[in-house]
Amino acid sequence: MSNAPLMPKATAVWLVENTSLTFDQIADFCKLHPLEVKGIADGEVAAGIKGHDPITSNQLTRDEIARGEGNSAYRLQLARSKVSLPEVKKPRGPRYTPLSRRQDRPNAILWLVRNHPELKDAQIMRLVGTTKATLQAVRERTHWNSASLAPMDPVTLGLCSQMDLDFEVGRANKDRPQQPDQGATLMPAEITTGPRAYEEEAQPSAESLFGSRPSAPREEEEEIDVASVFAKLKSLKRDDED
Repeated sequence: MSNAPLMPKATAVWLVENTSLTFDQIADFCKLHPLEVKGIADGEVAAGIKGHDPITSNQLTRDEIARGEGNSAYRLQLARSKVSLPEVKKPRGPRYTPLSRRQDRPNAILWLVRNHPELKDAQIMRLVGTTKATLQAVRERTHWNSASLAPMDPVTLGLCSQMDLDFEVGRANKDRPQQPDQGATLMPAEITTGPRAYEEEAQPSAESLFGSRPSAPREEEEEIDVASVFAKLKSLKRDDED
């Protein structure tokens, strides 16, 4: 009925009384049955309904009516509105959970409480479609079936979509205060902009450019004179021969 006029019967009454359009044309434009339009013309249908002019309401033009009166096979076209109305969004009501899935709500609540502690109670209630009392009972382990509960992903159970879960988690993380970064931090301004920093920057040392040279092993520092060793050995041999 999106292509029908606002008041179909009242519009049909006006077209029957003020135009020479055929019953089929009026019925097609008003989305009515031809016999119902014939009953309007005979006074048997819509006797107490006042005709509505579709021209004043910008639903039909005079040229369109004249074109239809000149050709009985022509089908009237509803005039397009020049004003674009915004789409009315339906208010989001409570989530409906099928009967076969309602027994899985406590398991989904337990999963959300353990894996996403940042979620608020209202967010968990929206995702799972549960009540405050059931949520508190699962959280405090006072639920009548606490011993048999097992954490299960609500997306896998079909209680909510992954998009809804990601949206609620993102909102919860956004509302949480940001934790200070424990990683590397910048040096204070008095150190990086002090006179010593400019001196070191103007005259960079070799160590600052290439790094410190690794210290040589102790064995390499003490060089051994091979010739003196052999000379001592020869002198000792001569003394033994003498």
